Amino acid sequence: MSSLLYSVGRWAFRARKLVLILWIGLLALLGGGALLLNQGTDNSFSIPGTESQEALDTLSRTFPQVSGTSAQVVVVAPDGQTVDDSDIKKPIEAAASDLKDVDGVSGVTSPYSDQVKDLVSDDRSAAIITVQLKGQMTTVTAETKDDIKKVGADLAKQLPDGSKSAVGGQLFSQNLPTLSVIELIGVGIALIVLIVTFGSFLAAGMPLLTAILGVAISMCLIFIATLFGSISSTTPMLALMLGLAVGIDYSLFIISRHQGQLKAGVPPEESAARAVATAGSAVLFAGITVIIALAGLAVANIPFLTTMGLAASAAVAVAVIIALTLTPALLGFAGARLTPGRRKSAREEKRRAAAAAEADEVEAPPAEPTPAPAADFAHAANAEIPRGFFRGWVRAVTRFPIVTVVAVIVGLGIAALPALQLRLALPDAGSQPESSSARVAYDLVSEHFGPGYNGPLIVTGSIIQSTDPLGLMKKIGDEIADLPGVASVPLATPNATADTGIVQVVPTTGPDDPKTADLVAEIRAKHQHFLDEYGVDLKVTGNTAAQIDVSSRLGGALLPFGVLVVGLSLILLTMVFRSIAVPIKAALGYLLSVGVAFGAVTAVFEWGWLSDVLHVDKTGPIISFMPIILMGVLFGLAMDYEVFLVSRIREDYVHGGNARRAIQSGFVGSAKVVTAAAIIMISVFAAFVPEGDASIKPIALGLAVGVFVDAFIVRMTLVPAVLQLLGEKAWWMPRWLDRILPSFDVEGDGLQKELQLADWPEPGATDVAAAEGLTVATRKRTLVGDVSFRLGDGEVLVVHGGDRTAALALLMAITGRTHVNGGTVKVAGFVLPTRGAAVRSATSVVRLDHSDTPVEDVRRALASRPQLLALDAVDTLTDPVERRRLRAELTAALSRARVEERPFALVVSCVDPSGLDDLLPDTAEPTAVDLSDAPRAATPVTDLTDTDRAEHGAHLEKTNA
Repeated sequence: MSSLLYSVGRWAFRARKLVLILWIGLLALLGGGALLLNQGTDNSFSIPGTESQEALDTLSRTFPQVSGTSAQVVVVAPDGQTVDDSDIKKPIEAAASDLKDVDGVSGVTSPYSDQVKDLVSDDRSAAIITVQLKGQMTTVTAETKDDIKKVGADLAKQLPDGSKSAVGGQLFSQNLPTLSVIELIGVGIALIVLIVTFGSFLAAGMPLLTAILGVAISMCLIFIATLFGSISSTTPMLALMLGLAVGIDYSLFIISRHQGQLKAGVPPEESAARAVATAGSAVLFAGITVIIALAGLAVANIPFLTTMGLAASAAVAVAVIIALTLTPALLGFAGARLTPGRRKSAREEKRRAAAAAEADEVEAPPAEPTPAPAADFAHAANAEIPRGFFRGWVRAVTRFPIVTVVAVIVGLGIAALPALQLRLALPDAGSQPESSSARVAYDLVSEHFGPGYNGPLIVTGSIIQSTDPLGLMKKIGDEIADLPGVASVPLATPNATADTGIVQVVPTTGPDDPKTADLVAEIRAKHQHFLDEYGVDLKVTGNTAAQIDVSSRLGGALLPFGVLVVGLSLILLTMVFRSIAVPIKAALGYLLSVGVAFGAVTAVFEWGWLSDVLHVDKTGPIISFMPIILMGVLFGLAMDYEVFLVSRIREDYVHGGNARRAIQSGFVGSAKVVTAAAIIMISVFAAFVPEGDASIKPIALGLAVGVFVDAFIVRMTLVPAVLQLLGEKAWWMPRWLDRILPSFDVEGDGLQKELQLADWPEPGATDVAAAEGLTVATRKRTLVGDVSFRLGDGEVLVVHGGDRTAALALLMAITGRTHVNGGTVKVAGFVLPTRGAAVRSATSVVRLDHSDTPVEDVRRALASRPQLLALDAVDTLTDPVERRRLRAELTAALSRARVEERPFALVVSCVDPSGLDDLLPDTAEPTAVDLSDAPRAATPVTDLTDTDRAEHGAHLEKTNA
């Protein structure tokens, strides 16, 4: 991985103008698409398959008058008057009449209607006009909403002084989230942190530029996606918040590594490539972890939540790609100007030159200072650890590691206790700002009618077999009215065709009260009773019941979501860190962080702590999709810091070999940039709390607290202490697991080897393949040991002696199809085993003893224009005609390679090399490798057991296929 990213970074640095043009062009293209194709967002929360949704779908066909969304106009009479007074009653009746003429309204119920009761309060001081609309909240047009508001405003003007009126209800219960100036504070803090971290305005501006570009592209993609399906208005806000935070951080890590390498004397182009290879590897895997966590939201099988997760995943993916391509391009534009202390060094050099001239110590102008030699790719793992705050901190937390671990676990455990009282519900008008008309209407209804009137339930069922639909619905309504928790039953009626009946149920508690959920459960528990007693299959629906169903489904999805996301991420981290203990520790630390985040959200939004400071308009249950989103996002971000911090520690361990010293050197080398990244994340998230949308505020606060706890307490305090306790055991992994898991070389160890072998076996060498001390082994036996050779363009390497298993093992190793266990091997310019995939793409293998049409198989292998063709068991081809045909094919391949000016060489294996003259093309004298004379590091091949042969043979068959 690091080798691939090294190439990407070098290409982006060199092709910086092209890269910048491509990204700007993509933004312009997507921006135009978003303007043309945007269908708008909505705040609908529905779950197909739930009882409430099924009932709503049925009502839309059989009883459309009650299946759509509704609105309310609430009127409160002045003190000393009632709504029955003529100066109040007449304007209300006129308003009800006007509302019937509004386009999109299916029906209006006056509070003075004889058909519906309970629309006037018991003390006659308040009245409600109910407005039924065609369609759901998301399909009602803005014109219809404006017309309803206009009627409400006209009514308010006609009412006597001292009256109160407001337009609200389900239709106006959701607000589209918008950005405010407050959110820009987070970006401002991020800029300050970047300037302090980099010591350069130029370097500080790069992460902001890449992050803003990434967010803009993500927003365009989301708005284009509205053409294909419904997207909630919370989705772009979540994607914006995450994309901005990770976009800044990912670029920050790469630029920070680049600056450190520039300071060490690495040329800008080489430094940019190496920064993308090392820090970019960490960025890539951190981003993949975040994407896994967000895409895992689909486990809940809730459409709007899946959409949110996928949109946020896309924003993170864009941020990763931009960080890996545009960041090195911008570094190319900056050149050496990002070198820390460059101007100070230049001023000092000028002062020295001026002083020397005045002293007449030199007659000629001062020579250009000799640049520092390029630093070794592996940073000095064994060099002296720089002094400073972070060195003192890591020494303090690792001096008594057991004390640190216990203190952190106990402290965070106490902070997480409020999470035990976390209650969940979907937002309604009661969560809107107190100044909004919908919130005023909500509060007036609660005050004068009771909280349940803000969230009535609908109980519905088919009554097509009833001979007395009116009497039946009255009986059902009376029975439901007697249930505990029911305030009233204003309506119990069949539809016009008498095939569907509804009962409107007003709970005694509000929509977000747990007792309302208990009432829904109680009515549903009596399903069989109503079926037996009345023959009616009743279902509970309505906006409140739908929200309860959504919350229930979300709660049930938490466990499978956590298992899937944490499980996949643990596998990924195991591959990255080659350790068992480190991923487990990372996951357990995350549980502490998420517990404290839930505790903080509970304390603020339910208990009211700091509610005034954070502009929390109403305390109560938390939005029900907050836990699953916070868990997913925070897990991804927690793994970000784990990867960035621990990968540097492992890098020092790999290059230095001392596990406990690597904790200090790796921590000091990465703590500064991790601290900056965490502060930026916290700033961006916290900026969405004071003036953010009611749906975003608890998520933003939870993420800000979670990032603070995870970065500074878990990753920078608990993790070093745990690693200190484990020592070398922290990096232990069973050998069998190490073999089966792919290695991604995040630390850049393989890349370092490639750079060191750039001029091997000699400067300017053009060998197609070369090996020194090549060893191939199974788990218990060595098949090939200490083999060395050089194979030039147009040459042939003949492998013979030993047995066919050993020869085949050598051919497979040379072509990158089985693992090289030791030695130095370079094929087609790529080092093995680091660049195995590249070697496989540049080579071909044909096993002639397993082929029914050997010459045709060779022809197909040559069609891919390989640089190296390996033919196993050529001596098994005994037919003279076939041998002549094969020689002709190989001779033609050599000729084509010379015409195309590309290298080509041949490797063949056989038991006895004699008799190959009529098979191989005319070329230079073949180079021979005699495996019977090659030294073995263990038991000779001839002593292999049948089990060893079968094991290695099966592996070779698999890799060859």
